[in-house]
Amino acid sequence: MESFSSKHCAMKKTMFLLCCSLVFASCSKERRSNKAGEKMQQFVQDISAYAKGIKSNFFIIPQNGSELAFNHLDPSEGRNEAYLSVIDGIGIEELFYDGNYSPDQEDLERLRTLVNSERILVSENITDAGNIPDAVTKNSAEGFLCFPRDASNYDYINIPSNPTNEHNGNVSSLSDAKNYLYLINSKNFPTKQSFLDALAATNYDILLIDLFYENESFTASEINQLKTKANGGTRLVIAYMNVGSAENYRYYWKDNWKKGRPNWLAKPYEGYADEIWVKFWKDEWRAIIFGNDNSYTKRIIDAGFDGAYLDNVEAYYFLYFE
Repeated sequence: MESFSSKHCAMKKTMFLLCCSLVFASCSKERRSNKAGEKMQQFVQDISAYAKGIKSNFFIIPQNGSELAFNHLDPSEGRNEAYLSVIDGIGIEELFYDGNYSPDQEDLERLRTLVNSERILVSENITDAGNIPDAVTKNSAEGFLCFPRDASNYDYINIPSNPTNEHNGNVSSLSDAKNYLYLINSKNFPTKQSFLDALAATNYDILLIDLFYENESFTASEINQLKTKANGGTRLVIAYMNVGSAENYRYYWKDNWKKGRPNWLAKPYEGYADEIWVKFWKDEWRAIIFGNDNSYTKRIIDAGFDGAYLDNVEAYYFLYFE
């Protein structure tokens, strides 16, 4: 009969091996995630090289994933200058406010080391509209541009009546801007023309919009008309482009596609039934995003936009940890 002591030792050994297995699995996932993060750094660099090769002053602004600005995704490893040299700004969601005041200290510390070389555009999600001035003040103190959106505008569907820090000067670079509008959902505008008219009537320094109204792309003539603010100053018009997940309502989507078909459609995007995380390093996805006349980036350039706002660059993380 086995003694209690030997049973206890066997149990401790089993628990130790289980813990080691879990730690090993976690470390293995982290290593794979870091490798994927480095692939995302390269992906952004390749998109930028293609776009700027066609239009040298084209702006590239990745959203979220501020850790990509560093070697091995770690601020202690130093800045990734190859990555930083090809982007013109960094977009961030929910830095100080995610509904209520809840600052993301880790992101904030990273951004503080980048603000002198990159324009930081922060979109805050604010449940109580009374907190909007505080969000603007906190971002301004850090040198960041702030787009505050209240509970009714979580999905970027409304145009707030007045931009913060409005001015009538010309805006030809991100550093000239004092404010910006983030409007990528046109459901509140019954026609394409009503959407364009509403934008033209604003004084925002940067318009961040989708390439499409419903399934119809904006033309170069239409985008050019938006490049003058209502007060007469010039501004930038930037196109939203999702580079980390495929959207089943886009021009490139095929009716027979689903998770795993093609095999680079990797994983459902929780909370977004019409999106699937992609293995963004695969040639088929890269060809959708850039490198040819039918690519998303080329369509944005042909439509006369001043730059592209690259969403979901943090896709590398969700493929392994969520």
